[in-house]
Amino acid sequence: MFTRRITAAAALLLALPLTACTDDGDGGADDPQVLTVLAAASLTEVFEDLGDKFEEEHPGTEVRFSFDSSATLAEQAAEGAPADVLATADQTTMQTAVDAEVTTEEPTEFAQNVLVIATPPDAEGPASLDELDGTTWVMCVDTAPCGKVATALLEDAGITAEPASFEPDVKAVLAKVTGGEADAGLVYATDAVAAEGEIASHDIAGSDAAITSYFVAPLGQAKDSGLAADWVQLVSESDAELKDAGFIVP
Repeated sequence: MFTRRITAAAALLLALPLTACTDDGDGGADDPQVLTVLAAASLTEVFEDLGDKFEEEHPGTEVRFSFDSSATLAEQAAEGAPADVLATADQTTMQTAVDAEVTTEEPTEFAQNVLVIATPPDAEGPASLDELDGTTWVMCVDTAPCGKVATALLEDAGITAEPASFEPDVKAVLAKVTGGEADAGLVYATDAVAAEGEIASHDIAGSDAAITSYFVAPLGQAKDSGLAADWVQLVSESDAELKDAGFIVP
């Protein structure tokens, strides 16, 4: 599924953060061990819940997250950012890290997501793609997985209506809708679940282009490869939590 490209630059980038993370002796013996996870913005709620579970199972360990666009995080990982695990909302962005030789295992597909139309709950907004034209609607930039999926979906449906704005990630799209700045936004089903009561969610039927897959992999710059592997295992075995959050488990 994934291909690797070995480069001298990638090897150098991988080596730099390992030096930067070396203990200088100033930290106390009781300082918590930190697991840093780079994760797609749409994973925020479920990963924070899994973080609590991981900390309970690993006393003395603190899980810290950086949630952002998958493209941004994959580039950071590829450049050797000090992190332990990368989780992306599509295969293409994960491939960026694989090509840079900073993943230590074959990335694992652990969930799928589907786009829906989010509208304000008490306002009459577009409930289908055909109704977007003439309204103020927003979507992700096409470099983010949510934007790639939305673009493919709109092309598949023959929709030519232009969005009012392109947002950096799906949480920013959702914020435009919940903040009353947009009549509608193309967001993931999981974000609609997380924002229950703040938006109305409308399913988009009839196109596989609305579906995206999520991948997770440990990083070579991880301070503790064992902890990184444990996080990947936890995510891979958390079908119930993922389903409750609105994900599809492959």
